[in-house]
Amino acid sequence: MSSIRNLKKDIDNQIFEIISDCLLYTGLHPDNKSGDVTSIIEDAVILRNDLIARVNNPGKKENQKELKKHFQTVTSELASGVNDLCGRLSAVSKKKKK
Repeated sequence: MSSIRNLKKDIDNQIFEIISDCLLYTGLHPDNKSGDVTSIIEDAVILRNDLIARVNNPGKKENQKELKKHFQTVTSELASGVNDLCGRLSAVSKKKKK
């Protein structure tokens, strides 16, 4: 199991990359209404805060198997959340082209 510090860094890095992509899109397409992009950024921040809170409060620390399963769940939810946010940003950019 990787360290909790590395897991927090992974969460921050991936979420901040999504936010950076959203801001880049908004900067490149200022004529487009940015309401969809703003909601993606808001959801990214909510996801980050939720995952960090769950990493900081894992529950019972006595059982190593449960603890490992908890952190694996957080990691998988990070991956699925980032994929969802990227998909939403792609959908917004495709909608712009039409």
